[in-house]
Amino acid sequence: MITPADGLARRHVPVASRTLLVTCCVVFLWQVAAGPWGTLAAHALGFTPAFFFAGGADDPRLAWTPFAVPLVSYLFLHGGWLHLAGNMVYLWVFGDDVEDALGQPGFIVFYLLCGIAAAMAQALPDTSSTVTVIGASGAVSGVLGAYLVLYPRAQLGVLVPVLFMIELVRLPAWVVLLFWFAVQVLLEVLAPHVGGGIAFRAHIGGFLAGMLLAPIVLLVSGRGFARLSTASDRLVR
Repeated sequence: MITPADGLARRHVPVASRTLLVTCCVVFLWQVAAGPWGTLAAHALGFTPAFFFAGGADDPRLAWTPFAVPLVSYLFLHGGWLHLAGNMVYLWVFGDDVEDALGQPGFIVFYLLCGIAAAMAQALPDTSSTVTVIGASGAVSGVLGAYLVLYPRAQLGVLVPVLFMIELVRLPAWVVLLFWFAVQVLLEVLAPHVGGGIAFRAHIGGFLAGMLLAPIVLLVSGRGFARLSTASDRLVR
């Protein structure tokens, strides 16, 4: 299922989420244009559990930054056009509404914390892994988790394949997002048998972190649930 749009009216210009989106696109264009340096950057600035827990990489070619920086920098690197596009579509659709609730500074802090939580969820089961993780999907998964908490009854336009046709149907957000989460869990269970290269644990960890952190950010920022309009009040008529 692909969600091209939701049904919520935007109340504020989504400066923070759109800035993060543009930054990811610009960084990826640099990766492509830089050739071998772009490939090296993916390893140096991507998150590699073994390097992080060892306090840095032994190879000086990969020691571009202090060892903890890749916990954040990996979120802005991508492995291909489809990798980038998939993450950015979901950030575009869901990021503005979550930013509406959390505010611009709150959203940026929330996004980065979800990305860090996602990296840890991927790394902790195997801290010696030398597989480098890149991509915004962990943080974007956190945005999906926050959306589930904030707007569970919002109606999402979802493209569903039916035989040889694709139908656009409206489904409650909680149905779409819980289905998405269940798929990530299933794929993580099956990953050892079907191969992959996708950080499903990061998706799961980011999603759960988003569900947990969204209410906390609301409370810390002083916005609170009482100040939010209900999702039904914001539906585009």
